[in-house]
Amino acid sequence: MSEAGDIASLAPGPIEGVEYPLKVLYCGQCTMPLEYCDYSGQTELCRAWATQNVPDLLEGLNIDDSKGGDEKKHQTRGGKGSKPVKEKKKASGGVQKVTVQREPRGKKSVTVIKGLATFEIDLKVAAKFFAQKFACGSSVTGNDEIVIQGDVKDDLFDLIPGKWAQVTEEHIDDLGDKKR
Repeated sequence: MSEAGDIASLAPGPIEGVEYPLKVLYCGQCTMPLEYCDYSGQTELCRAWATQNVPDLLEGLNIDDSKGGDEKKHQTRGGKGSKPVKEKKKASGGVQKVTVQREPRGKKSVTVIKGLATFEIDLKVAAKFFAQKFACGSSVTGNDEIVIQGDVKDDLFDLIPGKWAQVTEEHIDDLGDKKR
């Protein structure tokens, strides 16, 4: 078949009986074309909007609520994903403590801080503050744990009470070096 014949089969041109340009009506609720309201996740609201605004088009339109089950199925996309972090609640009557410990990691070491969440300190903000202050990597690794790259344990005893007034030096415990 020739190249001109292939192109002609791909582009048929205007279809007889169809007025051009095409006019597409969009849903006022989900902003999708009316035929796609099924996929918007707001089918009840779309149906209510369509019955109020374009009842004549609703007769030929099938907006279906039943997707096979009552509960929605969420798509999963591989990988570990992030599990929601459960924050520790303040121990009623218990003593609030922040622990600081140096931990070896290969030839280098990291500083681990635990207990800041009991003082209602946002761990992500604290980790970012430590990373900027010490010009190193810092991350939230557990429920109530921040890991700072490098041995910055001694500097934390002055820095934490200076930044967060609710934590005094008496609240900070030095656990020393963790053995391998």
